[in-house]
Amino acid sequence: MKLLIAEDDTKLLKSLIHVFEHNRFSADGVTNGADALEYAKTNQYDGLILDVMMPELDGLEVLRKLRNLGINTPAMFLTARTEVYQRVEGLEAGADDYLAKPFSTAELIARVRAMLRRKDNYMPDLLQCCGMQLNRSTYELSCGDNIQPLSAKEFQIVEILMEHHGTIITTEQLVSRIWGWDAEVDTSVVWVHISNLRKKLNAIGANAEIRFIRNAGYILEGQA
Repeated sequence: MKLLIAEDDTKLLKSLIHVFEHNRFSADGVTNGADALEYAKTNQYDGLILDVMMPELDGLEVLRKLRNLGINTPAMFLTARTEVYQRVEGLEAGADDYLAKPFSTAELIARVRAMLRRKDNYMPDLLQCCGMQLNRSTYELSCGDNIQPLSAKEFQIVEILMEHHGTIITTEQLVSRIWGWDAEVDTSVVWVHISNLRKKLNAIGANAEIRFIRNAGYILEGQA
C-alpha cells in the first residue's frame, strides 16, 4: 500500500514517513501543495495524507482539483484546524477523514487502514493467490500450516506480485512503488529481496515461483 504525505513541516514529514514505513506502508513525501497535486495526479497512490495549510496550494484546493479531475484516491486531512466548520469544509472538499493535530500514532495508523478498507476496490486483510495467503495485519506469508514472517520490503514486493499475479512487474516499477521516485536504489537490492522471498516460498511449500524474465522484469507464476 503506497501513500502520499503532504506536510510542510519537514520534521513532522520525516516522522510520518518513518511511522508508515515501520507499519509496512511505502510513502512519498512532499512539502507544498503544488508538488502534492502533481504527485497525486499520477494516480499511483492508495491513499493521500494532506496538511491543510501548505505553501503554493493549500490542502483543500489540492483535493478539490483532484476530485474535479476524477481522481478518487482516499484522502485524510491532518491539521491543527479543529473547528467544526473547518472539519466540514475538509469533508466537503472530498476528504474521507479528518484528524486533528496533535494526534496519536496508533489512531492515525488505525484510521488510515480503515480509510483504505472503504475504498471501492476494497483490500481485505488476507490476500490469497497461488494457494498462499498474505496476511496484511501480521505481515506473514503462509501456505497450509506453514508460515514465514516477512520484512517490510519483502512484504511490499510480494504484495505487488500477488496483486498482479501472472503479470510482469519491472524492476523500475518495484523501485518506484516501494522506495519512491527519487530513491537512488541499486537494482541489486531488489534482487536480494526477491532471492529471500524465493527461499521463503520454498520454506512454506508454495506451488509458486517468482521468475525473472530477461529485459522485462519479475512475474509470480503458480496455480491460482
